[in-house]
Amino acid sequence: MDPTLQPKDLLSGVSFASGGRGYDPLTSKIASIIPLSEQLQDFKQYIGKLKGIVGKERTNFILAKSVVFVIAGSNDIANAYYLSGIRKAKYDVPSYTDLLLNLSSTFVKELYGVGARRICVLSVPPLGCLPSQRTLVGSSEEECAKEPNQASQVFNDKLSRKLGYPNNNLPNAKVVYIDIYNPLLDIITNPKKYGFEVANKGCCGTGSIEASVLCNKLNPFSAFTCTDDSKYVFFDCYHPTEKTYQIIVDGILKKYINSFL
Repeated sequence: MDPTLQPKDLLSGVSFASGGRGYDPLTSKIASIIPLSEQLQDFKQYIGKLKGIVGKERTNFILAKSVVFVIAGSNDIANAYYLSGIRKAKYDVPSYTDLLLNLSSTFVKELYGVGARRICVLSVPPLGCLPSQRTLVGSSEEECAKEPNQASQVFNDKLSRKLGYPNNNLPNAKVVYIDIYNPLLDIITNPKKYGFEVANKGCCGTGSIEASVLCNKLNPFSAFTCTDDSKYVFFDCYHPTEKTYQIIVDGILKKYINSFL
């Protein structure tokens, strides 16, 4: 958590995200980033600070009424399984998605254990349609890579069914599965419908492999970076543009808002 945050900042939305991590601890190790377990510890520290500001009773109220979003799984499948091949050497898709399912379910229960009551868990997107996966796993930049997409669907199916059960064991909890696979797939498949021109490449550099720190002026392919990212579904080889995110978020709020109120 940002050490420069002021007490008043803790009373509204707080992000504990660490880009690149997943449910699988190995995913964080590969990228040398903060694991999900440490993010949970940050959440607990936040709760402690909140109690010091508004007291225990008010803190419990804030936690119970807040909506906690859990977004993970993509990096597990894309990086720990396909890109590095480490998990693929030990697990097939059914067994690895079972592992992810158990880890995600445990994490939801841990959030509940520290006071969260409205928990939204997002699906993984159509990973095979990300520019990076088209380049590294697929056979053509023009087509989505089938294997990552199939793995995404297997995990999402298990996750959506699993999240129906914890509610029975977690009194007063609302655990909601949010599908982002199909909305993003529709945008990628029908870009013009949403005002996009390019859906198979990112705006940054060549659009095929650059992401994160590679999207800078020192990149020899920076001259290829687009001048208007609103025409692109993806900003880099992995992340959608702001416009894409806005469309997806608007859809989530419209479809699911009543589920977690």
